[in-house]
Amino acid sequence: LVLAPGAVAGGPSLRVGATEDSVKQRDPVVVKAQLDLLRLAGFDSGRVTQFWAPGQLEPDAADRTALANVVDAASLDGIQVLVSVSNFGSRTTPLTDEARTQFATFTASIARQFPSVRDFIIGNEPNLNRFWLPQFGPDGSDVAAPAYEALLAQTYDALKAVSGRITVIGGAVSPRGGDRPNTGRDTHSPTTFILDLGAAYRASGRTTPIMDALAIHPYGDSSSQAPRDSAHPNTSSLGIADYAKLVKLLGRAFDGTGQPGSTLPVLYDEFGVETRVPGPKASLYTGNEVAATKPVDEPTQASYYRQALELSFCAPTVSGLFLFHVVDEAALDRWQSGLFYADDTPKSSLRAVRESAQLTRRGVIARCPGLELTPKAERLVLPGGPGAGARRVLAASVQCDIDCNAKLRLEKLPRHSTTAARSVRVVGHVRTRVSLPSLRLAPGRYRLTIRLTAPVNVGEPLVRTGTPFQVARRS
Repeated sequence: LVLAPGAVAGGPSLRVGATEDSVKQRDPVVVKAQLDLLRLAGFDSGRVTQFWAPGQLEPDAADRTALANVVDAASLDGIQVLVSVSNFGSRTTPLTDEARTQFATFTASIARQFPSVRDFIIGNEPNLNRFWLPQFGPDGSDVAAPAYEALLAQTYDALKAVSGRITVIGGAVSPRGGDRPNTGRDTHSPTTFILDLGAAYRASGRTTPIMDALAIHPYGDSSSQAPRDSAHPNTSSLGIADYAKLVKLLGRAFDGTGQPGSTLPVLYDEFGVETRVPGPKASLYTGNEVAATKPVDEPTQASYYRQALELSFCAPTVSGLFLFHVVDEAALDRWQSGLFYADDTPKSSLRAVRESAQLTRRGVIARCPGLELTPKAERLVLPGGPGAGARRVLAASVQCDIDCNAKLRLEKLPRHSTTAARSVRVVGHVRTRVSLPSLRLAPGRYRLTIRLTAPVNVGEPLVRTGTPFQVARRS
């Protein structure tokens, strides 16, 4: 058995998850049913929200029960849980030392009560007035980023005191913002907010990090915009196609300090494409769609989600893509971006998105410049030693962590000349038997070798050799 860790981010290690608070329920049966939908959609992770209110030092009994139900059901489905801890709205923004201490204590209490949860997102879209106020000072300066930096730093320390293995994820920024005070909707663009967050960190004099990763919500300008077309080279917005721009921003903000910048992992923890509601399902929904949303048909949704996965797969520091939602919201002025309708029945896009998630984990969803993959042998049985020479059929059993090309070769020693060989394609995580043709071997010493290579984004091969064996001269 050979085990090895994957890359920190990008490639087949990319987490494919969902942001879905409908799984957070007090009835464990309902929770399990909702998490089963995540698994059916091919997701390996789920993000849920836990709101903090001023004065709270830990979640109340009802919230603890709901979180426990999620954690327990997720473990049965093999889904990793991320918790986003946030104030409910801008009226409860934690601005004072006392409020920040309460928030940090509250978040750390969740980590203590649920040690299997190792990923915490701090805040939600603090660059928008809907979630964080004030955004600007009387002189028009950014006061949101410095206040958020103070909260993030304090919460980081509180979580790391619980466990150094916890990943603290900051930012959770919106993809757009105005950068103009006194408009009636005071907001900051992610570009300005990230740079101001870096300036606040430098001004604080802190020499230790405030986050282990940055979260961002790279929604398109509308659902009809393809992810590949979401770049904003001349504006301050950020879409999935703005990855290189984001890395440069993080470098400008933090490189040269105690906080990693251009190397910081990035989590796309909200991305959604809304679909039009077909006539037979119309009775499940209420209200009216917002005109600016521009929903698409279900095949287009599947295509755009695949594009988003391909772009994320090829981004070296992107650690995950989380779709928002799994199940549609019933109110049409909200999100119909799920892979299931509001009655939990599947959309036609479900199968294609599940396949895209599988191809991502198998390492073959896209060809990426600079990405070189070497398969790892999760299981490998390579016959050799006493008794191997008596077998008429020599075969190996192999299971790779990603798709791999496996070439089994029988070589005669000492010259290592090839006696027989066979190559097969092995699907990632599927145990496969590789057999050589039936042979009558001449006397001598032999050895089996197997060579594993990635079929896409080819890197160094993994070569393993069996124990030599002897074929005796027949009398």
